[in-house]
Amino acid sequence: MTHNSPDLGLYIHWPFCLSKCPYCDFNSHVVSDIDEGAWQKALSSELAHMAELCEASAYGKRPLTSIFIGGGTPSLMPVDLLASLIEQAEMLFGFTPNIEITAEANPTSVETAKLQGFRDAGVNRISLGVQALNDEALAFLGRGHSAQDAIRSLEKARLLFDRLSVDLIYGRIGQTAKAWETELSQALSFGLDHLSLYQLTIEQGTQFYTRHKKGERLNLDEDEMADLYEVTEARITEHDMACYEISNYAKKGAESRHNLIYWRTDDWLGIGPGAFGRMTMPKGRQEIATRRSPSGWLSQTSDKGHGIDTQTLETDDAIIEEIFMMGLRAAEGVPLSRLTRLTGESKWPFAQGDIASFIEAGWLICDETHLRASFEGRLRLNYILKTLLAS
Repeated sequence: MTHNSPDLGLYIHWPFCLSKCPYCDFNSHVVSDIDEGAWQKALSSELAHMAELCEASAYGKRPLTSIFIGGGTPSLMPVDLLASLIEQAEMLFGFTPNIEITAEANPTSVETAKLQGFRDAGVNRISLGVQALNDEALAFLGRGHSAQDAIRSLEKARLLFDRLSVDLIYGRIGQTAKAWETELSQALSFGLDHLSLYQLTIEQGTQFYTRHKKGERLNLDEDEMADLYEVTEARITEHDMACYEISNYAKKGAESRHNLIYWRTDDWLGIGPGAFGRMTMPKGRQEIATRRSPSGWLSQTSDKGHGIDTQTLETDDAIIEEIFMMGLRAAEGVPLSRLTRLTGESKWPFAQGDIASFIEAGWLICDETHLRASFEGRLRLNYILKTLLAS
């Protein structure tokens, strides 16, 4: 491990859910029977293979700074399986002293009962998929828990974990700024140090997309969304939290260290069906993607020891696009030195004219070290990115 090596994270994907939410376009699947032994063997095998890839990277073997268990519904994963993967990861990579190990969980009664087991397995941060705090909204979103379930789960998680994040979805059709403010205040009353607040978007391939194509209106328009975003900023600020990424808010020091790896375009490895990774290799930065199909991934991993589908050396243009796409989402912005180091000083200002016009409009801010979006810029980030990346 060199002194200037990027942070290294590990993502573990558990692709199974009890049901498919109508807004969800993640690689998640509902199945009736899971061979837990086969999945444990396959995930363990792929983890070992990824450790070998890391050893051959430009920075060599180095300890993990974070692990994130996502899905799907990771809280449906057997606790023994999760514990064995965490133990194996520590053996293969080593852990930094302050490693962050996050698991996503849903607030059903069955999954809430597993929280103690997850803590015993080594998880030290929970991301709770509450999504809404009233029963009508939860039914609309296709969630399998009630508002009361969510509150009970929040109370238990708050007792077990020092670090607790909650996901909420806003911008549902008919949702007013006042109603959102009430719901947000209720979540904040639990003394959270982190919130992930997502605007409801209609993604292709989802049940909501099919309904949307038939003419049903399911979410608010851009102006209405902007009003709720402003409400969010005001309420969050009152609770000593700040927006450190366009959809994520935290008290100082409570930012998700794993997600910062993505937004800073550091290195991470992904295991499980449809997992992605990025690794700095001797010849450049490489994108690693595993097979999306759970059955196909399981079969290939049994045969080859891994389910990798593609390994692609990223071009300079792809690296630039990723740095801008991810960096402008984060409050700290795009580090200019990173662009220079990765792609050459003469290449990074690919859209200088557009950048200058956005700075003049007050949407972007540039200093000696970073280019970042202002609050007004965050409201227009999709337009800004589309313009910059088309240059």
